[in-house]
Amino acid sequence: MSFFALGVNHQTASVELREQVAFNPEKLSALLEQQSHTPELNDMVVVSTCNRTEVYAMSENADMVLNWLAQSNGIDVKQLSNHVYRYENAQAVTHLMRVASGLDSLMLGEPQILGQVKTALSLAKDASTVSPNLNRIFEYAFYAAKRVRSETAVGSHAVSMGYAVAQLALQVFSKPEQLTVMVVAAGEMNSLVAKHLAEMGVGKIIICNRTRARAEALAQEIAHRVEVEIIEFDDLAANLYRADVISSCTGSLHQVIHFADVKAALKKRRYKQMLLVDLAVPRDIEAKVESLDGVYLYGVDDLQTVIEENLAQRRQAAVEAEVMVNQLATDLITQQKVNQAGSTIHAYRAQGEALRQEELALALNRLQKGEDAAQVMQEFSHRLTQKLLHPTSIALRHAATAEDPAYFEMLEQDLVHTAENRRKPKK
Repeated sequence: MSFFALGVNHQTASVELREQVAFNPEKLSALLEQQSHTPELNDMVVVSTCNRTEVYAMSENADMVLNWLAQSNGIDVKQLSNHVYRYENAQAVTHLMRVASGLDSLMLGEPQILGQVKTALSLAKDASTVSPNLNRIFEYAFYAAKRVRSETAVGSHAVSMGYAVAQLALQVFSKPEQLTVMVVAAGEMNSLVAKHLAEMGVGKIIICNRTRARAEALAQEIAHRVEVEIIEFDDLAANLYRADVISSCTGSLHQVIHFADVKAALKKRRYKQMLLVDLAVPRDIEAKVESLDGVYLYGVDDLQTVIEENLAQRRQAAVEAEVMVNQLATDLITQQKVNQAGSTIHAYRAQGEALRQEELALALNRLQKGEDAAQVMQEFSHRLTQKLLHPTSIALRHAATAEDPAYFEMLEQDLVHTAENRRKPKK
């Protein structure tokens, strides 16, 4: 039984194809429950995100896995095979570790993928399609991802606008729990800003948006983490003084935050410092706001420079992380081989004990009949030795005729070493 990883991702398939093979949790749960009753393919985990759909399975044949993926989504298997990558055993383990660590992500080092892989494993466990061996591989992959996160800098630098704004706020203000943040416009960019700041534990987030419905939708997403208030767009200028951090991204053709309004807000705050981030193009915030004492103003270009620098640092750290992942994958494969050898050795010893008992019973029976004890013991030892050495002799013959002589040389050295140890006098 081999361990396979097989699927498509942002590097091998178009978004249209990725949409075709993607699973929602409900569909996937139903399919996995069906597979749990299929002996040929009932040991697998499916990871499905916007950028990848992958099947990790213990199976006799990777083609079975590919056929299942195609049939489950109503896709021609030949069409799908042109975009699929597949890995087996050690390569599959390495790939899973790279995925869980964010090394195979569209955004290098992104942290969400680890949670998505954990969710995939949990879903498969609920459907009873995870054997102890498969579970052990995934748990070790999670361990590898934790090592990569804690021992390298792959995930420690902001490489998205939303995260960069949140990190910038923490650099300017030392106590996030005391901060009031205002997001001006509740579109995709500012939604990410709000979510990142909520996760970092800011005290309050004020949402100012032209459409109240969108503001309420964002509020519902973050209200479990942070206190939220919604204000009307017409009340923006009057409420600027309340915010320590302001992130604006309206898409308006005209500036919405003016020098005079920020100056008035700063005075009302008794010149307590403010961080203003303008994510809009054209710009939302009047440029000369930057001249005010106590005001930090950052634009898209400023943040993009930071992101490029951080991404370069992530790439550098990824080299170290790749080495770590390869070593951990090797360690796991070695451990599996040792465990497999242990069960083989146990079976071999059990067989030897059964042969001993068989020959001993025969010898005792002959002694009870009055046969010569020396003769019986001589034949007992000869027969037992012949039976015990027979499997080793067969293995040596096969090794001697193999194309690679290394295995025979290793066995030969082990036998010589064992014989020499036996000849040494005991203390």
